[in-house]
Amino acid sequence: MSNDSSAIIKQYMRNLDSYSIEQLQFKCKEDVWSVGQMYIHVIEVAKEYIEHIETCTKATHEEFECKTEDGTKAFAEKEWPNIRVKLEQPPNSTSNPESKDEIIAGLEQVLEKLAYWECCVDDANPACKVRHGWFGWLNAREWFEMVGMHSRHHLRQKAKLDEKLVEAGIR
Repeated sequence: MSNDSSAIIKQYMRNLDSYSIEQLQFKCKEDVWSVGQMYIHVIEVAKEYIEHIETCTKATHEEFECKTEDGTKAFAEKEWPNIRVKLEQPPNSTSNPESKDEIIAGLEQVLEKLAYWECCVDDANPACKVRHGWFGWLNAREWFEMVGMHSRHHLRQKAKLDEKLVEAGIR
């Protein structure tokens, strides 16, 4: 099995090399994330999804509910819908990183956890699921794939934030 989720996180790590901490913390507007905040969000969501993987693998209760229509479509296309998702909390609730080392440590933690769970997800009962607010009921394998799908989704946002850095003359 190809580990797309790990490949995307590794891509984030490679991309991180080209940023200074000033670039990572730059906000073009108060209500728009910095590149660093986007990185923190990707890490936090990946960790949340990995917790769902663990829940699914340890569960004994089988859930016979399914994915939503949007969830079924996203998994068929192996891609998060290309729409801007407005989170309930304001952009300032996601912290700006203090250092690049903070981001690197978070990405490395995600990679370690993905490596650990990669060999377990296919052995998990596919009927043991945790509900995603938009995509419906997902099993361990699907939560594993969601780490990559969600992270890849934010690469589009990263490209736009990179444009803002260029416009501001700091990239």
